[in-house]
Amino acid sequence: MYKKFAAIGAAMFAFAVPMSGAQALGDPSPGWPTPPPPDKIVIDVVTVNGSGCPQGTAAVAVSPDNTAFTVTYSQYTAQVGVGSTPTDFRKNCQLNLKVHVPGGFTYGIASADYRGFASLAKGATALERARYYFQGNSPTDFVDHTFKGSFEDDWQATDSTDVASIVYLPCGENRNFNINTQLRVDAGTSDPKKTTSFITMDSTDGAINTTYHFAWKKC
Repeated sequence: MYKKFAAIGAAMFAFAVPMSGAQALGDPSPGWPTPPPPDKIVIDVVTVNGSGCPQGTAAVAVSPDNTAFTVTYSQYTAQVGVGSTPTDFRKNCQLNLKVHVPGGFTYGIASADYRGFASLAKGATALERARYYFQGNSPTDFVDHTFKGSFEDDWQATDSTDVASIVYLPCGENRNFNINTQLRVDAGTSDPKKTTSFITMDSTDGAINTTYHFAWKKC
């Protein structure tokens, strides 16, 4: 029987920004974040590394209203069992992005939505994990989402931050934004000689992607 599964976790995007005074505490902004800037936002993919996103298989697009950007993958799948190689159980992707911020604004990440498909035999498990940080800062802890077999359906996982806890890139600083993700599959008690279990964060038609929601603030 097919079943729908959504994993929701909370992540505190605690970027270690060296600042003073109130900003050293994370510069929390009370109330709802500033509306997005009206000018078009451009994001350049500076580098792409990892077994889950070979060159040319990851694309980034900004939403028309500048509230979010999406990353679409075309070869991001981890699997074990029949037809798998010994290294297929784990895939990863590291993106280094340059966000061109309009003058007078800065940004943080309010939440991230991950989507994909998984087919897990009974006894198998899969893991999606991610972390984000501004270039020059210490990486944050990974946020993990686990899926258990038997399972065969679309999946979604959300990492979010309270509005008052969002940490923004310091105004006027030029730092790239790093995104590290991983997919893993463990055969567990299933029989990898007779079954195949996989989790994917890819899509050939662009319908499955990862969405990162901006939080904007005026400088």
